[in-house]
Amino acid sequence: MSIPSTARCRRAVTALFLSTALLAGATACGSGGSGRNHSGDVSAAAVTAAGAGAVAPLAVDPALVNPALVNPGLVNPGLVNPALVDSALDPAAVDPAAAEPSPSTSAEKQRFAKTRFVANAGLAAGATYQWIVKPYREGKFKKGAKGRTFALIKAGLAGAFAYNRLKAAVDNAKGDPLLSKAVVPLTAGIESLKGLGSKLRKGNASDADLSSLQDVITGVKSAGQSAGAPVTDRVPSLSQLGG
Repeated sequence: MSIPSTARCRRAVTALFLSTALLAGATACGSGGSGRNHSGDVSAAAVTAAGAGAVAPLAVDPALVNPALVNPGLVNPGLVNPALVDSALDPAAVDPAAAEPSPSTSAEKQRFAKTRFVANAGLAAGATYQWIVKPYREGKFKKGAKGRTFALIKAGLAGAFAYNRLKAAVDNAKGDPLLSKAVVPLTAGIESLKGLGSKLRKGNASDADLSSLQDVITGVKSAGQSAGAPVTDRVPSLSQLGG
């Protein structure tokens, strides 16, 4: 025998109220014996009503029903942490980057250009002093000097290294308008150092060649200082010279 759709709906509604009543009764069990008695009465009434196909709402004692279970919107404000609510509404709490404006692309490029300029120019200056100027002043490039051959090999590597790093520094300077303008007068002097490594290695470098190299290094440092990119000597290792 098929059950009319209206009856099925009524029974479904009744079952829903029954589930709510049972849940409320379970919640109230921890509060004392009287709560368990009321829960038992409600459950019995609900079962009776369900068996009879009653459509009237169940009589539930309001004292036994947790409002938050019936209507999740009814939450005790005292149980809510305001900091959690505020953080959910604050974009900076979700993305810290939103708390401060990001630097412009142009500013980032200029800062990167200066950083790379300082690094490359510093390596060129360090290599020049450590492996060329210093041994030259100590007389290690003179014929008959102890360790001359090895000193000239290192000087040759340092000369080629310094030239490449200076070229890279000038290229880096193009990313910053002020720095780019400051190094323009130095480009010709840097280019004149192209064959210095070979001269040093063969022991053919003159005093004028070494003087020109030092003048270029001094000019690069001055250009960096004037553009807010001070250069400090950074001595490369022998492996870096050969790399």
